[in-house]
Amino acid sequence: MPKQFKFDKTSETVQIHLPDEKVISGPRGQQIGAFLEMVQDQYDARIVGAVVNSSLRELTYPIKIESEVRPVTMRSADGMRIYRRSITLLLETAFYQSYPELNLNIDHSVSFGGYYCAVTGDISQLDLEHLKARMQEIVDADLPIERKEVPLDEAVEFFNSVGQLDKVRLLKHRKKDYLMMYTLENHRDYHHGYMVPSSGYMQWFDIQPSDGGFTLRFPRRKSPEEILPLHHYPKLLDTFRRYGDWLQLLDIDSVGALNDAIADGRIRELILVSEALHDQHLTEIARQISERRKDVRLVLISGPSSSGKTTSSRRLSIQLLARGLQPFPLELDNYFVDREKTPKDSHGEYDYEHINALDVERLNQDLKQLIAGKEVVLPKYDFITGTSGEGECVHLEDNQIIILEGIHGLNPELVPNIPQNQLFRIYISALTQLNLDHHNRVSTTDTRLIRRIVRDARNRGYTPQETIRRWESVRRGEKRYIYPHQENADVMFNSALVYELSALKAQVEPLLRQVPFGCPEHIEVKRLLALLEWFLPIEPEMIPDDSLL
Repeated sequence: MPKQFKFDKTSETVQIHLPDEKVISGPRGQQIGAFLEMVQDQYDARIVGAVVNSSLRELTYPIKIESEVRPVTMRSADGMRIYRRSITLLLETAFYQSYPELNLNIDHSVSFGGYYCAVTGDISQLDLEHLKARMQEIVDADLPIERKEVPLDEAVEFFNSVGQLDKVRLLKHRKKDYLMMYTLENHRDYHHGYMVPSSGYMQWFDIQPSDGGFTLRFPRRKSPEEILPLHHYPKLLDTFRRYGDWLQLLDIDSVGALNDAIADGRIRELILVSEALHDQHLTEIARQISERRKDVRLVLISGPSSSGKTTSSRRLSIQLLARGLQPFPLELDNYFVDREKTPKDSHGEYDYEHINALDVERLNQDLKQLIAGKEVVLPKYDFITGTSGEGECVHLEDNQIIILEGIHGLNPELVPNIPQNQLFRIYISALTQLNLDHHNRVSTTDTRLIRRIVRDARNRGYTPQETIRRWESVRRGEKRYIYPHQENADVMFNSALVYELSALKAQVEPLLRQVPFGCPEHIEVKRLLALLEWFLPIEPEMIPDDSLL
Protein backbone atom coordinates (compact mmCIF):
# COMPACT_ATOMS: atom_id res chain seq x y z
CA MET A 1 0.00 0.00 0.00
CA PRO A 2 1.43 3.45 -0.93
CA LYS A 3 2.70 5.39 2.07
CA GLN A 4 0.40 8.35 1.43
CA PHE A 5 -2.63 6.15 2.27
CA LYS A 6 -3.50 4.89 5.75
CA PHE A 7 -6.46 3.84 7.89
CA ASP A 8 -7.63 6.69 10.09
CA LYS A 9 -10.26 7.66 12.64
CA THR A 10 -13.34 9.61 11.65
CA SER A 11 -12.67 13.31 11.93
CA GLU A 12 -14.85 15.35 14.28
CA THR A 13 -15.28 17.97 11.57
CA VAL A 14 -16.63 17.87 8.04
CA GLN A 15 -16.51 20.26 5.07
CA ILE A 16 -19.18 21.57 2.74
CA HIS A 17 -18.29 22.98 -0.70
CA LEU A 18 -20.39 25.89 -1.99
CA PRO A 19 -20.99 26.87 -5.65
CA ASP A 20 -18.59 29.84 -5.39
CA GLU A 21 -15.83 27.38 -4.33
CA LYS A 22 -15.94 28.55 -0.71
CA VAL A 23 -15.46 25.75 1.81
CA ILE A 24 -17.00 25.74 5.29
CA SER A 25 -15.81 23.39 8.01
CA GLY A 26 -17.93 22.47 11.02
CA PRO A 27 -18.87 19.72 13.47
CA ARG A 28 -19.79 16.42 11.82
CA GLY A 29 -23.53 15.80 12.17
CA GLN A 30 -24.39 19.51 12.51
CA GLN A 31 -27.48 20.73 10.65
CA ILE A 32 -26.84 22.27 7.23
CA GLY A 33 -28.65 25.42 8.36
CA ALA A 34 -25.94 26.09 10.94
CA PHE A 35 -23.25 25.90 8.23
CA LEU A 36 -25.15 28.27 5.93
CA GLU A 37 -25.63 30.94 8.61
CA MET A 38 -22.05 31.96 7.78
CA VAL A 39 -23.00 32.99 4.24
CA GLN A 40 -26.58 34.26 4.70
CA ASP A 41 -25.44 37.89 4.42
CA GLN A 42 -23.99 37.12 0.98
CA TYR A 43 -27.46 36.31 -0.43
CA ASP A 44 -30.21 38.82 -1.22
CA ALA A 45 -32.98 36.56 0.11
CA ARG A 46 -33.51 34.29 3.09
CA ILE A 47 -31.97 30.82 2.80
CA VAL A 48 -34.76 28.33 3.52
CA GLY A 49 -33.29 25.04 2.25
CA ALA A 50 -30.30 23.50 0.51
CA VAL A 51 -29.39 21.10 -2.27
CA VAL A 52 -26.96 18.63 -0.68
CA ASN A 53 -25.18 16.25 -3.06
CA SER A 54 -27.91 16.80 -5.70
CA SER A 55 -30.86 16.24 -3.34
CA LEU A 56 -33.12 18.95 -1.91
CA ARG A 57 -32.95 19.02 1.89
CA GLU A 58 -34.42 20.93 4.82
CA LEU A 59 -32.11 23.14 6.85
CA THR A 60 -32.35 20.60 9.69
CA TYR A 61 -30.61 17.96 7.56
CA PRO A 62 -27.40 16.74 9.33
CA ILE A 63 -24.11 16.87 7.39
CA LYS A 64 -22.30 13.61 8.12
CA ILE A 65 -19.99 13.44 5.08
CA GLU A 66 -18.13 15.94 2.91
CA SER A 67 -20.78 17.47 0.67
CA GLU A 68 -21.46 19.69 -2.31
CA VAL A 69 -24.05 22.24 -1.12
CA ARG A 70 -26.13 24.85 -2.94
CA PRO A 71 -28.16 27.19 -0.72
CA VAL A 72 -31.85 27.50 -1.70
CA THR A 73 -33.34 30.96 -1.14
CA MET A 74 -36.82 32.40 -1.39
CA ARG A 75 -35.94 33.70 -4.86
CA SER A 76 -35.99 30.12 -6.20
CA ALA A 77 -39.04 28.00 -7.02
CA ASP A 78 -38.08 25.33 -4.48
CA GLY A 79 -37.34 27.92 -1.83
CA MET A 80 -40.64 29.72 -2.25
CA ARG A 81 -42.51 26.41 -2.14
CA ILE A 82 -40.83 25.69 1.22
CA TYR A 83 -41.81 29.14 2.50
CA ARG A 84 -45.44 28.95 1.29
CA ARG A 85 -45.88 25.48 2.78
CA SER A 86 -44.49 26.68 6.11
CA ILE A 87 -46.79 29.72 6.12
CA THR A 88 -49.68 27.32 5.64
CA LEU A 89 -48.67 25.38 8.77
CA LEU A 90 -48.35 28.68 10.64
CA LEU A 91 -51.88 29.65 9.58
CA GLU A 92 -53.28 26.26 10.60
CA THR A 93 -51.64 26.47 14.01
CA ALA A 94 -52.99 29.93 14.80
CA PHE A 95 -56.41 29.14 13.29
CA TYR A 96 -57.14 25.94 15.20
CA GLN A 97 -55.75 27.37 18.44
CA SER A 98 -58.12 30.33 18.10
CA TYR A 99 -61.14 28.65 16.48
CA PRO A 100 -61.10 24.89 17.20
CA GLU A 101 -64.79 24.53 16.28
CA LEU A 102 -64.30 25.95 12.73
CA ASN A 103 -62.82 24.20 9.69
CA LEU A 104 -60.17 25.69 7.41
CA ASN A 105 -59.92 24.86 3.72
CA ILE A 106 -56.86 26.20 1.84
CA ASP A 107 -58.53 26.36 -1.51
CA HIS A 108 -56.62 27.82 -4.45
CA SER A 109 -53.82 30.22 -5.31
CA VAL A 110 -54.19 33.81 -6.49
CA SER A 111 -51.91 35.50 -9.02
CA PHE A 112 -50.60 38.18 -6.70
CA GLY A 113 -49.04 35.90 -4.09
CA GLY A 114 -51.56 34.18 -1.87
CA TYR A 115 -54.02 31.37 -1.17
CA TYR A 116 -57.75 31.86 -1.00
CA CYS A 117 -59.03 30.18 2.16
CA ALA A 118 -62.60 29.13 2.90
CA VAL A 119 -63.99 28.62 6.40
CA THR A 120 -66.93 26.44 7.40
CA GLY A 121 -68.86 26.72 10.64
CA ASP A 122 -70.10 29.80 12.46
CA ILE A 123 -67.81 32.28 10.72
CA SER A 124 -69.36 35.24 12.55
CA GLN A 125 -66.86 34.59 15.34
CA LEU A 126 -63.88 34.75 12.96
CA ASP A 127 -61.71 37.80 13.64
CA LEU A 128 -59.00 38.12 10.98
CA GLU A 129 -57.08 40.76 12.92
CA HIS A 130 -56.90 38.42 15.90
CA LEU A 131 -55.83 35.55 13.65
CA LYS A 132 -53.06 37.63 12.10
CA ALA A 133 -51.88 38.82 15.52
CA ARG A 134 -51.73 35.23 16.79
CA MET A 135 -49.66 34.23 13.76
CA GLN A 136 -47.27 37.10 14.46
CA GLU A 137 -46.93 36.00 18.09
CA ILE A 138 -45.86 32.53 16.93
CA VAL A 139 -43.36 34.06 14.49
CA ASP A 140 -41.91 36.34 17.17
CA ALA A 141 -41.48 33.36 19.53
CA ASP A 142 -39.33 31.59 16.89
CA LEU A 143 -40.70 28.17 17.82
CA PRO A 144 -39.16 25.03 16.31
CA ILE A 145 -40.99 23.12 13.57
CA GLU A 146 -40.40 19.48 14.42
CA ARG A 147 -40.41 16.76 11.77
CA LYS A 148 -41.08 13.16 12.76
CA GLU A 149 -41.67 9.94 10.87
CA VAL A 150 -44.66 8.10 12.34
CA PRO A 151 -46.25 4.73 11.47
CA LEU A 152 -49.14 5.13 9.06
CA ASP A 153 -51.60 3.52 11.49
CA GLU A 154 -50.67 6.08 14.13
CA ALA A 155 -51.21 8.96 11.66
CA VAL A 156 -54.63 7.61 10.63
CA GLU A 157 -55.64 7.24 14.28
CA PHE A 158 -54.57 10.81 14.99
CA PHE A 159 -56.48 12.35 12.08
CA ASN A 160 -59.54 10.30 13.01
CA SER A 161 -59.32 11.67 16.55
CA VAL A 162 -59.33 15.29 15.36
CA GLY A 163 -62.07 14.74 12.77
CA GLN A 164 -59.93 15.36 9.66
CA LEU A 165 -61.58 12.61 7.64
CA ASP A 166 -60.31 14.00 4.32
CA LYS A 167 -56.80 13.00 5.43
CA VAL A 168 -58.05 9.60 6.60
CA ARG A 169 -59.50 8.96 3.12
CA LEU A 170 -56.24 10.00 1.50
CA LEU A 171 -54.08 7.82 3.73
CA LYS A 172 -56.29 4.79 3.17
CA HIS A 173 -54.71 4.42 -0.29
CA ARG A 174 -51.11 5.23 0.73
CA LYS A 175 -48.60 2.54 -0.29
CA LYS A 176 -45.89 3.46 2.22
CA ASP A 177 -46.32 2.37 5.83
CA TYR A 178 -45.16 5.66 7.35
CA LEU A 179 -45.91 9.38 7.17
CA MET A 180 -43.86 12.49 7.89
CA MET A 181 -45.67 14.67 10.43
CA TYR A 182 -44.80 18.24 11.38
CA THR A 183 -45.49 19.86 14.75
CA LEU A 184 -45.58 23.61 15.45
CA GLU A 185 -46.33 24.41 19.08
CA ASN A 186 -49.26 22.04 19.85
CA HIS A 187 -50.50 21.62 16.25
CA ARG A 188 -49.67 18.49 14.24
CA ASP A 189 -50.27 17.88 10.55
CA TYR A 190 -48.95 16.16 7.47
CA HIS A 191 -47.63 18.42 4.71
CA HIS A 192 -46.55 17.31 1.27
CA GLY A 193 -43.00 18.66 1.15
CA TYR A 194 -40.33 20.38 3.22
CA MET A 195 -40.58 23.14 5.84
CA VAL A 196 -38.40 25.88 7.33
CA PRO A 197 -36.85 24.87 10.70
CA SER A 198 -38.66 27.39 12.91
CA SER A 199 -41.49 29.93 12.94
CA GLY A 200 -39.03 32.85 13.08
CA TYR A 201 -38.31 32.38 9.37
CA MET A 202 -41.85 33.42 8.42
CA GLN A 203 -41.54 37.18 8.69
CA TRP A 204 -43.53 38.10 5.59
CA PHE A 205 -47.26 37.38 5.43
CA ASP A 206 -50.64 39.06 5.63
CA ILE A 207 -54.31 38.13 5.87
CA GLN A 208 -56.99 40.01 3.93
CA PRO A 209 -60.75 39.39 3.68
CA SER A 210 -61.82 38.11 0.25
CA ASP A 211 -65.33 37.34 -1.01
CA GLY A 212 -66.73 35.31 1.86
CA GLY A 213 -63.36 33.96 3.00
CA PHE A 214 -59.88 35.38 3.29
CA THR A 215 -56.59 35.37 1.41
CA LEU A 216 -53.37 34.29 3.06
CA ARG A 217 -50.76 36.58 1.51
CA PHE A 218 -47.07 35.83 0.99
CA PRO A 219 -44.27 37.35 -1.12
CA ARG A 220 -43.49 36.55 -4.74
CA ARG A 221 -40.05 35.28 -5.73
CA LYS A 222 -38.99 38.51 -7.41
CA SER A 223 -39.66 40.47 -4.18
CA PRO A 224 -39.22 37.91 -1.39
CA GLU A 225 -39.57 40.46 1.42
CA GLU A 226 -42.58 42.34 0.04
CA ILE A 227 -46.32 41.62 0.00
CA LEU A 228 -47.64 42.92 -3.32
CA PRO A 229 -51.03 44.67 -3.53
CA LEU A 230 -53.96 42.26 -3.79
CA HIS A 231 -55.92 43.00 -6.95
CA HIS A 232 -59.62 42.30 -7.33
CA TYR A 233 -60.17 39.09 -9.29
CA PRO A 234 -63.95 38.38 -9.35
CA LYS A 235 -64.01 36.45 -12.64
CA LEU A 236 -61.20 34.13 -11.61
CA LEU A 237 -62.82 33.56 -8.22
CA ASP A 238 -66.18 32.80 -9.87
CA THR A 239 -64.44 30.27 -12.12
CA PHE A 240 -62.89 28.51 -9.13
CA ARG A 241 -66.27 28.49 -7.39
CA ARG A 242 -67.94 27.00 -10.43
CA TYR A 243 -65.38 24.20 -10.41
CA GLY A 244 -65.97 23.76 -6.67
CA ASP A 245 -69.69 23.36 -7.41
CA TRP A 246 -68.80 20.70 -9.98
CA LEU A 247 -66.73 18.84 -7.39
CA GLN A 248 -69.68 18.92 -4.99
CA LEU A 249 -71.95 17.62 -7.74
CA LEU A 250 -69.50 14.77 -8.34
CA ASP A 251 -69.11 14.21 -4.55
CA ILE A 252 -65.33 14.50 -4.95
CA ASP A 253 -63.86 16.99 -2.47
CA SER A 254 -60.29 15.65 -2.31
CA VAL A 255 -57.88 13.18 -3.89
CA GLY A 256 -58.87 10.64 -1.25
CA ALA A 257 -62.46 10.81 -2.52
CA LEU A 258 -61.23 10.43 -6.12
CA ASN A 259 -59.20 7.36 -5.14
CA ASP A 260 -62.28 5.91 -3.43
CA ALA A 261 -64.24 6.31 -6.67
CA ILE A 262 -61.49 4.53 -8.63
CA ALA A 263 -61.18 1.72 -6.07
CA ASP A 264 -64.97 1.26 -5.91
CA GLY A 265 -65.37 1.04 -9.70
CA ARG A 266 -67.27 4.34 -10.02
CA ILE A 267 -64.65 6.14 -12.11
CA ARG A 268 -66.31 5.54 -15.51
CA GLU A 269 -69.39 7.48 -14.42
CA LEU A 270 -67.18 10.20 -12.93
CA ILE A 271 -65.27 10.57 -16.21
CA LEU A 272 -68.46 10.85 -18.27
CA VAL A 273 -70.00 13.47 -15.96
CA SER A 274 -66.74 15.48 -15.92
CA GLU A 275 -66.63 15.49 -19.73
CA ALA A 276 -70.33 16.42 -19.90
CA LEU A 277 -69.70 19.41 -17.63
CA HIS A 278 -66.91 20.55 -19.97
CA ASP A 279 -69.23 20.25 -22.97
CA GLN A 280 -71.98 22.07 -21.10
CA HIS A 281 -69.72 25.04 -20.41
CA LEU A 282 -68.43 25.20 -24.00
CA THR A 283 -72.04 25.08 -25.21
CA GLU A 284 -72.84 27.98 -22.91
CA ILE A 285 -69.90 30.00 -24.27
CA ALA A 286 -71.00 29.28 -27.85
CA ARG A 287 -74.51 30.44 -26.94
CA GLN A 288 -73.17 33.76 -25.58
CA ILE A 289 -71.19 34.35 -28.78
CA SER A 290 -74.18 33.41 -30.94
CA GLU A 291 -76.45 35.84 -29.08
CA ARG A 292 -74.03 38.62 -30.07
CA ARG A 293 -73.57 37.37 -33.64
CA LYS A 294 -74.66 40.69 -35.12
CA ASP A 295 -71.68 42.39 -33.50
CA VAL A 296 -69.00 39.84 -32.58
CA ARG A 297 -66.59 39.07 -35.41
CA LEU A 298 -63.44 38.18 -33.49
CA VAL A 299 -63.05 35.63 -30.68
CA LEU A 300 -59.77 36.04 -28.80
CA ILE A 301 -58.53 33.05 -26.79
CA SER A 302 -55.65 33.22 -24.32
CA GLY A 303 -54.27 31.20 -21.44
CA PRO A 304 -51.02 29.79 -20.07
CA SER A 305 -49.07 26.88 -21.53
CA SER A 306 -50.71 23.45 -21.59
CA SER A 307 -54.06 24.84 -20.53
CA GLY A 308 -55.85 23.11 -23.39
CA LYS A 309 -56.35 26.19 -25.57
CA THR A 310 -56.08 24.43 -28.94
CA THR A 311 -58.32 21.48 -28.09
CA SER A 312 -60.88 23.70 -26.37
CA SER A 313 -60.86 26.03 -29.38
CA ARG A 314 -61.64 23.13 -31.70
CA ARG A 315 -64.49 21.93 -29.51
CA LEU A 316 -65.84 25.48 -29.28
CA SER A 317 -65.68 25.72 -33.08
CA ILE A 318 -67.91 22.64 -33.35
CA GLN A 319 -70.42 24.26 -31.00
CA LEU A 320 -70.37 27.45 -33.09
CA LEU A 321 -70.90 25.47 -36.30
CA ALA A 322 -73.95 23.88 -34.70
CA ARG A 323 -75.33 27.42 -34.24
CA GLY A 324 -74.74 28.44 -37.83
CA LEU A 325 -71.47 30.28 -37.29
CA GLN A 326 -68.43 29.19 -39.32
CA PRO A 327 -65.16 29.76 -37.41
CA PHE A 328 -62.07 30.88 -39.27
CA PRO A 329 -58.89 30.11 -37.27
CA LEU A 330 -56.28 32.85 -37.72
CA GLU A 331 -52.77 31.83 -36.67
CA LEU A 332 -51.15 34.56 -34.60
CA ASP A 333 -47.72 32.94 -35.07
CA ASN A 334 -47.73 34.10 -38.69
CA TYR A 335 -47.62 37.70 -37.50
CA PHE A 336 -44.14 37.49 -35.99
CA VAL A 337 -41.85 40.29 -37.15
CA ASP A 338 -38.60 39.33 -38.88
CA ARG A 339 -36.20 37.81 -36.38
CA GLU A 340 -33.76 40.72 -36.57
CA LYS A 341 -36.57 43.04 -35.40
CA THR A 342 -37.57 40.80 -32.47
CA PRO A 343 -37.02 42.42 -29.04
CA LYS A 344 -34.47 40.81 -26.71
CA ASP A 345 -34.74 40.02 -23.02
CA SER A 346 -32.32 40.95 -20.22
CA HIS A 347 -30.10 38.00 -21.17
CA GLY A 348 -29.75 39.15 -24.77
CA GLU A 349 -32.00 36.34 -26.07
CA TYR A 350 -34.86 36.87 -28.51
CA ASP A 351 -38.10 37.38 -26.54
CA TYR A 352 -40.72 35.84 -28.80
CA GLU A 353 -43.35 36.23 -26.06
CA HIS A 354 -43.12 40.04 -26.03
CA ILE A 355 -46.02 41.74 -27.78
CA ASN A 356 -43.53 43.70 -29.92
CA ALA A 357 -42.41 40.38 -31.40
CA LEU A 358 -45.69 40.60 -33.34
CA ASP A 359 -46.54 42.92 -36.22
CA VAL A 360 -49.52 44.39 -34.37
CA GLU A 361 -50.11 47.08 -37.00
CA ARG A 362 -50.35 44.49 -39.82
CA LEU A 363 -52.59 42.28 -37.67
CA ASN A 364 -55.07 45.09 -36.99
CA GLN A 365 -55.06 46.16 -40.62
CA ASP A 366 -55.81 42.60 -41.80
CA LEU A 367 -58.52 42.08 -39.17
CA LYS A 368 -60.33 45.28 -40.13
CA GLN A 369 -60.23 44.30 -43.80
CA LEU A 370 -61.46 40.76 -43.09
CA ILE A 371 -64.30 42.01 -40.89
CA ALA A 372 -65.27 44.46 -43.64
CA GLY A 373 -65.59 41.51 -46.05
CA LYS A 374 -62.55 42.40 -48.13
CA GLU A 375 -60.00 40.02 -49.58
CA VAL A 376 -56.73 39.84 -47.61
CA VAL A 377 -53.36 38.23 -48.31
CA LEU A 378 -52.26 36.88 -44.94
CA PRO A 379 -48.60 36.73 -43.89
CA LYS A 380 -46.73 33.43 -43.50
CA TYR A 381 -43.85 33.27 -41.04
CA ASP A 382 -40.89 31.00 -41.80
CA PHE A 383 -39.56 29.73 -38.47
CA ILE A 384 -36.39 28.39 -40.12
CA THR A 385 -35.28 31.63 -41.78
CA GLY A 386 -36.99 33.91 -39.26
CA THR A 387 -38.63 35.99 -41.99
CA SER A 388 -42.20 36.87 -42.94
CA GLY A 389 -43.57 36.28 -46.43
CA GLU A 390 -46.93 36.10 -48.19
CA GLY A 391 -49.42 33.38 -47.26
CA GLU A 392 -52.92 32.45 -48.43
CA CYS A 393 -55.49 34.85 -49.81
CA VAL A 394 -58.62 34.93 -47.65
CA HIS A 395 -62.13 36.36 -47.95
CA LEU A 396 -64.67 35.81 -45.16
CA GLU A 397 -68.39 35.18 -45.61
CA ASP A 398 -71.02 36.95 -43.50
CA ASN A 399 -71.50 33.94 -41.23
CA GLN A 400 -67.78 33.49 -40.56
CA ILE A 401 -66.21 34.48 -37.25
CA ILE A 402 -62.47 34.81 -36.66
CA ILE A 403 -60.89 32.69 -33.89
CA LEU A 404 -57.53 34.10 -32.77
CA GLU A 405 -55.64 32.08 -30.18
CA GLY A 406 -52.44 33.33 -28.56
CA ILE A 407 -50.60 34.48 -25.49
CA HIS A 408 -51.65 38.15 -25.93
CA GLY A 409 -55.33 37.51 -26.63
CA LEU A 410 -56.52 39.44 -23.56
CA ASN A 411 -53.98 42.25 -23.85
CA PRO A 412 -55.73 45.47 -24.98
CA GLU A 413 -52.59 46.40 -26.95
CA LEU A 414 -53.08 43.46 -29.35
CA VAL A 415 -56.16 44.78 -31.20
CA PRO A 416 -56.51 48.45 -30.22
CA ASN A 417 -58.10 49.35 -33.56
CA ILE A 418 -60.96 46.84 -33.41
CA PRO A 419 -64.21 48.11 -31.80
CA GLN A 420 -64.89 46.48 -28.43
CA ASN A 421 -68.37 45.32 -29.39
CA GLN A 422 -66.82 43.18 -32.14
CA LEU A 423 -64.62 41.26 -29.65
CA PHE A 424 -65.31 38.26 -27.42
CA ARG A 425 -62.44 37.28 -25.11
CA ILE A 426 -61.97 33.85 -23.53
CA TYR A 427 -59.43 32.90 -20.88
CA ILE A 428 -58.62 29.18 -20.69
CA SER A 429 -56.60 27.54 -17.92
CA ALA A 430 -56.48 24.32 -15.93
CA LEU A 431 -57.61 25.86 -12.65
CA THR A 432 -57.14 22.86 -10.38
CA GLN A 433 -59.18 22.88 -7.19
CA LEU A 434 -59.05 19.17 -6.32
CA ASN A 435 -56.50 19.13 -3.52
CA LEU A 436 -54.86 16.24 -1.66
CA ASP A 437 -56.84 17.29 1.41
CA HIS A 438 -58.13 20.52 2.95
CA HIS A 439 -54.61 21.75 3.79
CA ASN A 440 -52.43 20.31 0.99
CA ARG A 441 -52.96 21.94 -2.39
CA VAL A 442 -52.39 20.46 -5.82
CA SER A 443 -50.84 23.29 -7.80
CA THR A 444 -52.40 24.37 -11.08
CA THR A 445 -48.86 24.87 -12.34
CA ASP A 446 -47.93 21.26 -11.53
CA THR A 447 -50.98 19.98 -13.42
CA ARG A 448 -50.00 21.97 -16.50
CA LEU A 449 -46.35 20.90 -16.28
CA ILE A 450 -47.37 17.23 -16.19
CA ARG A 451 -49.64 17.81 -19.20
CA ARG A 452 -46.77 19.50 -21.03
CA ILE A 453 -44.26 16.73 -20.29
CA VAL A 454 -46.62 14.16 -21.82
CA ARG A 455 -47.46 16.40 -24.80
CA ASP A 456 -43.85 17.36 -25.53
CA ALA A 457 -42.71 13.75 -25.43
CA ARG A 458 -45.50 12.65 -27.77
CA ASN A 459 -45.70 15.55 -30.22
CA ARG A 460 -42.31 17.25 -30.13
CA GLY A 461 -39.82 14.54 -29.18
CA TYR A 462 -38.63 16.47 -26.11
CA THR A 463 -37.32 14.62 -23.09
CA PRO A 464 -38.84 15.46 -19.67
CA GLN A 465 -35.47 16.97 -18.80
CA GLU A 466 -35.76 19.42 -21.72
CA THR A 467 -39.37 20.32 -20.88
CA ILE A 468 -38.56 20.99 -17.22
CA ARG A 469 -35.51 23.05 -18.20
CA ARG A 470 -37.68 25.30 -20.42
CA TRP A 471 -40.51 25.56 -17.88
CA GLU A 472 -39.01 28.42 -15.88
CA SER A 473 -38.81 30.60 -19.00
CA VAL A 474 -42.38 29.67 -19.93
CA ARG A 475 -43.59 30.63 -16.47
CA ARG A 476 -41.83 34.01 -16.63
CA GLY A 477 -43.64 34.79 -19.86
CA GLU A 478 -47.00 33.82 -18.36
CA LYS A 479 -46.54 36.05 -15.32
CA ARG A 480 -45.48 38.95 -17.53
CA TYR A 481 -47.88 38.68 -20.46
CA ILE A 482 -50.92 36.57 -19.50
CA TYR A 483 -51.90 36.78 -15.84
CA PRO A 484 -52.05 40.61 -15.64
CA HIS A 485 -54.81 40.57 -18.30
CA GLN A 486 -56.89 37.54 -17.27
CA GLU A 487 -59.72 39.61 -15.77
CA ASN A 488 -60.23 41.23 -19.21
CA ALA A 489 -61.95 38.04 -20.34
CA ASP A 490 -65.66 37.99 -21.13
CA VAL A 491 -65.69 34.40 -19.93
CA MET A 492 -63.24 31.97 -18.32
CA PHE A 493 -63.14 28.29 -19.21
CA ASN A 494 -61.61 25.92 -16.68
CA SER A 495 -60.05 23.07 -18.63
CA ALA A 496 -59.14 21.05 -15.51
CA LEU A 497 -60.63 17.57 -15.29
CA VAL A 498 -61.13 16.07 -11.87
CA TYR A 499 -59.57 12.74 -12.88
CA GLU A 500 -56.71 13.93 -15.08
CA LEU A 501 -53.69 13.30 -12.86
CA SER A 502 -54.91 9.75 -12.32
CA ALA A 503 -55.22 9.41 -16.10
CA LEU A 504 -51.81 10.97 -16.83
CA LYS A 505 -50.01 9.06 -14.06
CA ALA A 506 -49.29 5.97 -16.19
CA GLN A 507 -48.12 8.15 -19.10
CA VAL A 508 -45.80 10.50 -17.24
CA GLU A 509 -44.18 8.32 -14.57
CA PRO A 510 -42.08 6.26 -17.05
CA LEU A 511 -40.96 9.50 -18.72
CA LEU A 512 -39.94 11.11 -15.42
CA ARG A 513 -37.95 8.05 -14.38
CA GLN A 514 -35.74 8.50 -17.45
CA VAL A 515 -34.23 11.68 -15.97
CA PRO A 516 -30.87 10.78 -14.38
CA PHE A 517 -30.09 11.54 -10.76
CA GLY A 518 -27.60 14.37 -10.33
CA CYS A 519 -28.89 16.65 -13.09
CA PRO A 520 -30.61 19.87 -11.94
CA GLU A 521 -33.98 18.73 -13.28
CA HIS A 522 -34.01 15.57 -11.14
CA ILE A 523 -35.06 17.56 -8.05
CA GLU A 524 -38.25 18.60 -9.86
CA VAL A 525 -38.74 15.05 -11.12
CA LYS A 526 -38.54 13.67 -7.58
CA ARG A 527 -41.12 16.21 -6.41
CA LEU A 528 -43.57 15.38 -9.22
CA LEU A 529 -43.20 11.63 -8.68
CA ALA A 530 -43.92 12.14 -4.97
CA LEU A 531 -47.09 14.07 -5.88
CA LEU A 532 -48.27 11.36 -8.29
CA GLU A 533 -47.83 8.69 -5.60
CA TRP A 534 -51.05 9.97 -4.01
CA PHE A 535 -53.16 9.18 -7.10
CA LEU A 536 -54.50 5.77 -8.06
CA PRO A 537 -54.08 5.21 -11.84
CA ILE A 538 -56.82 5.05 -14.47
CA GLU A 539 -56.52 2.93 -17.60
CA PRO A 540 -56.09 5.15 -20.72
CA GLU A 541 -58.82 3.17 -22.51
CA MET A 542 -61.39 4.72 -20.18
CA ILE A 543 -60.78 8.24 -21.52
CA PRO A 544 -63.26 9.30 -24.26
CA ASP A 545 -61.73 9.95 -27.68
CA ASP A 546 -62.98 13.54 -27.75
CA SER A 547 -61.65 14.37 -24.27
CA LEU A 548 -59.24 17.26 -23.86
CA LEU A 549 -56.82 14.69 -22.43
